[in-house]
Amino acid sequence: MTTEFLLLLAIGFGAQLIDGALGMAYGVLTNAALLFMGVPPAQASALIHTAEIFTTGASAASHVYHRNVDWKLVLRLAVPGVLGAILGAWFLSNIDITAARRWIYIYLLLMGCYILWRAVRIPRVRERLAGWLPPAGFAAGFLDASDRVLSADPLTRFASAAEFSASILSEVS
Repeated sequence: MTTEFLLLLAIGFGAQLIDGALGMAYGVLTNAALLFMGVPPAQASALIHTAEIFTTGASAASHVYHRNVDWKLVLRLAVPGVLGAILGAWFLSNIDITAARRWIYIYLLLMGCYILWRAVRIPRVRERLAGWLPPAGFAAGFLDASDRVLSADPLTRFASAAEFSASILSEVS
């Protein structure tokens, strides 16, 4: 095994531990670490999405098995989320790497602060669906694919507790 592989394994393991505890932050942590190692943004995004296929797939299977999914919310988020992800991946693949790194670093810093803020506060539970959920799903898909730092988790602050698990499933699509 090479040193680079062991370093990537350690980064993924640490990020998954934090993600398991908080329910978010895997993309932020791994993306920051990969960019620090000098990996180009498009490759970092591809590596992170490949790893998340298995982790979010297992999480989604567990939520489906335990009937903890609001399928109406999944349908409302899936189409705009997929369209945003396609556009975001295309955008990241077609911009200058230097420009991409600068914006991704700024975005990572903002998302890191947001994750820390979410970790220390007690969220309000809302009973109504947000009316602008499909556009938010599109934006989340776009930013997830283009910057690999935003997942559906930040959108759950606008949803009820039952919808939280359905938003996790939207990452699989």
